[in-house]
Amino acid sequence: MTPEKKYTSIVKHYQDCFKTYGDSHKGMDWPKLDDVYKRYNVMLDLIRLKESSSNKVSLLDFGCGTAMLNEYIKSEHIDNIIYSGLDISEGPVNIARSKFPENDFYCLDILEEPGTLPDFDYVIMNGVFTEKINLTTEEMIEYFQKMMLAVFKKTNKGVAFNVMSKAVDWERDDLFHLSTDLLINFATKNLSRNFIIRNDYGLYEYTVYIYK
Repeated sequence: MTPEKKYTSIVKHYQDCFKTYGDSHKGMDWPKLDDVYKRYNVMLDLIRLKESSSNKVSLLDFGCGTAMLNEYIKSEHIDNIIYSGLDISEGPVNIARSKFPENDFYCLDILEEPGTLPDFDYVIMNGVFTEKINLTTEEMIEYFQKMMLAVFKKTNKGVAFNVMSKAVDWERDDLFHLSTDLLINFATKNLSRNFIIRNDYGLYEYTVYIYK
């Protein structure tokens, strides 16, 4: 396997979770449903901090799985979001399309097919960078940086993503614990100096909003 395609092991991991648990939080490899809702709420603050509730915005749920985020958006009666989803795996995307035929869904690898994806006001990447599986930290950092450069080009206003914190008692080898110093250095040099780091919601991770 070439170095730049080692991220396929992450893709396979999530595909295996989906095969085992199906359309559920465990199928997306989230152990606790309450924490999933907490993450959704934090992710959507990317938009709430900048937009009024009457201002319609387009949102891409990057790594959407079976579009559980869209279920949450509807359950919370958030009406100003025009939702679209993207996932690299066909199985979850097919379920998402069956649940929400009125929404647009894309099944593609943005690193290989960037030109086939339109632009969106906002992009949410929930869980895309929390696990590195068998990649080394250096390989995962390279993957993270390539992905962020590609995705940031597709957003008109901002992007949100989460990673595991390094402010923990111990780090799991299969998770991606990213130094905020490294993150800030990369963001300011390559993306934007306009960002927010959220470490206030009680999980061993942090969420970043980067605005244009």
